[in-house]
Amino acid sequence: MILDSVQKRVTAVAGAATLLLVLAGCTGGGTASSSSTPVDGGTLVYASGDAEPTCLDPHVGGNYPQALLSSQYVEELTALDDGKPVPALAKSWTTSDDGKTLTFTLRDDVTFTDGTPFDATAVVANIEHVQDPATASSTGYLALQSITKATATDDHTVTLTLGRPDSALLESFSQPWVGMESPKALQRPQATNCESPVGTGPFEVTGWKHGDRVTLTKNAHYTPLAGSSTKPRLSGITWRFLPDSTSRYAALQSGQVDVIDNAQPDQLKAASSKSSIRDLDAPRPGASNRLELNSGHGVFRDEAVRKAFIAGAEIDPGIRSLFLGTAKRSYSVLSSVEPYAYSDKSLFGYSPTKAKKLLDDAGWKVGSDGIREKDGQQLTVTFPVSTNQSVPAERSLFQQIQASEKAVGFKVVLKELDLSSWYAALAANQYDVVSAPYTKVGADVLRILYDSASIEPAPSGYFANLAQLDDPELDDLLERAARTSDSSERGDLYEQAQKTILGSGTVLPLYDQQNHFLLRSSVHGVQTTAVSTPWFGTAWIDR
Repeated sequence: MILDSVQKRVTAVAGAATLLLVLAGCTGGGTASSSSTPVDGGTLVYASGDAEPTCLDPHVGGNYPQALLSSQYVEELTALDDGKPVPALAKSWTTSDDGKTLTFTLRDDVTFTDGTPFDATAVVANIEHVQDPATASSTGYLALQSITKATATDDHTVTLTLGRPDSALLESFSQPWVGMESPKALQRPQATNCESPVGTGPFEVTGWKHGDRVTLTKNAHYTPLAGSSTKPRLSGITWRFLPDSTSRYAALQSGQVDVIDNAQPDQLKAASSKSSIRDLDAPRPGASNRLELNSGHGVFRDEAVRKAFIAGAEIDPGIRSLFLGTAKRSYSVLSSVEPYAYSDKSLFGYSPTKAKKLLDDAGWKVGSDGIREKDGQQLTVTFPVSTNQSVPAERSLFQQIQASEKAVGFKVVLKELDLSSWYAALAANQYDVVSAPYTKVGADVLRILYDSASIEPAPSGYFANLAQLDDPELDDLLERAARTSDSSERGDLYEQAQKTILGSGTVLPLYDQQNHFLLRSSVHGVQTTAVSTPWFGTAWIDR
């Protein structure tokens, strides 16, 4: 079953509506059905192929595996309705005329699972925790950079002072990487909070057997979002880590697990004909899957060499053969779900003739082994690949690109690394090309990825501008887009910014970030969040 056949439901949230995708009893290839009657009890078993988080607190670091898990126990100040911010833990907000003061009015009926009240003091503590360098936040830290001070005006009012207007800030607050955690729990040593973060969500962390599973238990005192009376139906969730894709799919087929992520293309094709399995296709917001060419290091400091690499990359046949129709070629730096996404197919045609001419003109001569040379050095490109983030089909695509680049004279060195080693290679600037998915709600992800300020590392050590694009005119476009709340003006500025990025030769778009989840047909009521993670707060299982 594909996304078009998934039911959509509008759930009221504090007087507004937040659009959530709901899976309610549809069968493979069929249409959604709500015939199943909700039942209480049972433990859902989820099997993840993503890297096991090193910390369950999404403030620390800030990657997608953390978002998948923390969405079950951490909630946010805002939610999204058709891409627009709506209330969640915050009931309402106002923005000053100059755009530099944002005031939240908070719900007064919510508590954390350790009994601590959710109030203005808690919000201030969370913002300060994300911004504290000792927390080593990356995604959350970059999302909240505009905030210079957070003040508890009264018990349920928070005033944020901004260093600049930030039209994306309300969108940013819908993400789990800036979700609300118990201020009492945050006072514990970081290692302790990483093991058992405390939120307000429908489940709480009650155990973590490293290398195996995280145990989540129903929050019996959960306060549903306004407009909903549904409390958690599941008794709990067993969150297993099964890195082998074949084992995950076999466990799903046999009924040992109920939901898997990182489904492979052949599994998606096979599942489409099975009535016992459903496919939730939930494209991520933010950036597309793309290759970043490091313009601040090595051979790619030369724009001509970058553009030769782009022209020499044969991509389309690999996407067709390896992804079996489950992925569509992208010509944009933004995900197709982003309304401001701009594409330019003309920049990314495969042309070995063009690539060879560019390299000839740049002085790179073909050597005896076919690899080009200049000033005694070979045209070598180092390409570290995260085995945790790149699925087998994508790694095979990289190998095909490696072969097509060799035909024009590049020596592409693929280095498959685990996640921690991959991050270390990026931090040490030991890469020329990298595939670095980045999920963030809204087109402001462009500022995080391509503003020159993002060449400097966040406190975690991660820097987001992996293309090391340093263009004052682009910085100005992105800053102006962040300042304006006028949607038409924002759209125009983001289009200009994307034209600059795509034309720089620092980015090679591949396809949308793949985000498929396979569920057994006995699983119902699954919703998705602002960052396209499954949410099981209203889910139930027919056994």
